[in-house]
Amino acid sequence: MHRSRLALTAFAACLPLSTLSLVHIHGRDLNAPLLESYDYIVVGCGISGLVVTNRLSEDPSVSVLCIEAGDPDRYEPIIQDPVYVGADIGGIYDWLLSTTPQTQLDGAPRPMPQGKVLGGGSILNAMCWNRGGQDDYDAWAALGNPGWDWDGILPYFIKSETYTPVYSAEIAREYSINYNPLVHGTSGPVQVSYPRFFYPQSTNLFAALNYLGVPTQFDPNDGSSAGAAFVPSDLDPINQTRSDARRTYYDPYVARPNFHVITGQHVTRILIEGVESNSVVENPTPGGNEDGNGMNGATSNEGFGFGPTGSTPALDNSTAARLLRRQSPSTSNLRITGVEFAARASDTRRAITATREVIVAAGSIHSAQLLQLSGIGPSSLLDSFDIPVALDLPGVGNNLQDHCLVGTFYPYNNASYPSPTQLTSNATYNAAAELEYNTFKTGPWTAGSPNALAFNPLPLITNNSASILSGADDQDPTDFLPAGLDPTLVAGYTLQKQSLVRRLAETNVASYEIINNNAGSLTVAVMHPFSRGQCYIRSADPFEPPNIDPRWLANPVDRQVLIEALLFNRQILATPAMLPLQAAQFVPTVDDDEDALNRIINTGIRTEI
Repeated sequence: MHRSRLALTAFAACLPLSTLSLVHIHGRDLNAPLLESYDYIVVGCGISGLVVTNRLSEDPSVSVLCIEAGDPDRYEPIIQDPVYVGADIGGIYDWLLSTTPQTQLDGAPRPMPQGKVLGGGSILNAMCWNRGGQDDYDAWAALGNPGWDWDGILPYFIKSETYTPVYSAEIAREYSINYNPLVHGTSGPVQVSYPRFFYPQSTNLFAALNYLGVPTQFDPNDGSSAGAAFVPSDLDPINQTRSDARRTYYDPYVARPNFHVITGQHVTRILIEGVESNSVVENPTPGGNEDGNGMNGATSNEGFGFGPTGSTPALDNSTAARLLRRQSPSTSNLRITGVEFAARASDTRRAITATREVIVAAGSIHSAQLLQLSGIGPSSLLDSFDIPVALDLPGVGNNLQDHCLVGTFYPYNNASYPSPTQLTSNATYNAAAELEYNTFKTGPWTAGSPNALAFNPLPLITNNSASILSGADDQDPTDFLPAGLDPTLVAGYTLQKQSLVRRLAETNVASYEIINNNAGSLTVAVMHPFSRGQCYIRSADPFEPPNIDPRWLANPVDRQVLIEALLFNRQILATPAMLPLQAAQFVPTVDDDEDALNRIINTGIRTEI
């Protein structure tokens, strides 16, 4: 049997046999056993995992298995209907993870939503279909990743989508919605379109930004991503429902005989030929965490920047520099042979083999955890848990970069403008909107996503940009990194920081995002963070969630960007275009000084899922 040389790929957006007759095998007969082995095994059936599994299984001569820890959704309205965007965070399809206490902020942990479901984060996210800027991808290539520049990946963006232009020329003109047909697909799996309802406040915001010198983008997906834009959604244009990874890369192919998916199974270890395991990793661990979930059970859509009050009605109960470490003779012949998995911590581990590759697509958090549990990661970390080191790879679990946001609250008091808050405050209005959606697939229930956004370059919103970036340039690379990092990581960050300083001085590269909910929340989120975090296992138990430490704002440059962004919000609200909305500036207030803004930042920081 052919086995590959360390053939293991980790994807980071948003990582057996006849005795398994009771394992849930989605899309196949529940009593059908798995094959004795597969050519490819993919760990994690989220966005990356389902795309890769689907593409590999296009070759009928190979067999592919995708293993997912979560269950498939049941086509519930909370998943499919746009009005419920954010409502399923903290629910049954979320890992319920939390960060470590963020001592550089207020000392409190924060929720870290992650999809635990067939389709992964595409089931939980805000449905905004928005590529990065051309400069972002070109920077990836410049850091030593040939083929990952804009020109290299644009064909795959196009291949992924079926783009439907906005349905009305009048709406397109009013909301500045344009598109370049050369950068959009017409026959891809993901349906990309626009809601059948638009809040007029979006035009006020765009006019205000233009008044202050921030342009409106022609097409937010053509590579020029700086400025205001009404971005499309991964939304079926006919039935106005979510077009997620499960419904686009799995459901239409469920009958493909070589495309196998199992759900409700937690991969506990990658099997490496000749490498022993820690007994805690490979044996049942009753009495502890049974399902691998965290303890954060709070449901909130604040990760989308919706602010202190939501607009979702109650549910009817019906990348980095490539710095390669040279392999030593003792690891150069490592071979991945398969994976072990179990439904629960107390269950016996089961193994299945891969003859070609194991592909880890379990997300940035769980991919790092799985590699470390399998003996691939920083040797000092693995040694501390008596996990045999298969490959000393210091980067695994390091260089964690996360978009953090701070919510704001400026409720609009002009009742002549329709507001998404009416869906929660006015039962009659919501009932009429629900009936319109169910009958005609139009109206406010189609407009759950925060589509009217702005990606603002630092030089366009403050006179302090040169000073901020000069300070960043003067930093020693180790000043704000975690202590004790391997020299290869410091070298990689040095190149990243140089790239960030150069690019953020430009007027066509966004330093932060404004997330507008059309009800008075202009949440601000860092787009190109200088801070770096870590994700490390905290035990050898695969069902124990890892320590997730994003270290938001550990580098003061990120805090300075947020301060300037909050100050710029005041300018936006004071423009002639925004004054008719009658915004009440509650968080922050109109006269909050920098100390008060820092307190709001320290308590309000969250991840932007």
